[in-house]
Amino acid sequence: MKILFICTHNRCRSILAEAICNHYGEGELEAISAGSSPAGQVHPLTLQALKAMGIPTESLSSQSLNVFENADIDYVITVCDKAANEPCPIWFSKSMQAHWGLKDPSSIEGDEETINAAFSNTITILQKRIKKIHNWIKQGLDKDELFKRIKALATEAYIQE
Repeated sequence: MKILFICTHNRCRSILAEAICNHYGEGELEAISAGSSPAGQVHPLTLQALKAMGIPTESLSSQSLNVFENADIDYVITVCDKAANEPCPIWFSKSMQAHWGLKDPSSIEGDEETINAAFSNTITILQKRIKKIHNWIKQGLDKDELFKRIKALATEAYIQE
């Protein structure tokens, strides 16, 4: 199953989701990420957080949605409010689309502890959701039921505030 995670700048949340999904997906999930207005580089704290978890970061890059124009994507998941308000390009019309609104930990201001806590919270949310998806795939759920559950994950109790 192939998932495209979209965030406006593709430098933090979508990158975290891509890396976490590929790490925990055990080959059954393939994730990529892109942005509608990519920053061109991954946020340094994103890379730092992933490395601290032992998740590979070498292949991660901030890239445009246009890169995936011809990609065969099963699910498109937006992970920020800005991307949720933008229509997905026509070439993703065959993909099922869901929105998981997450606050941008890279935009949090404060001391190092506050910023690290924001990253940790976002990572925890993504880990829980992605692990659930992986478990549902192992259970053999059909694509429509899986999509219903993926969408419902946005309202789970552990969502930020």
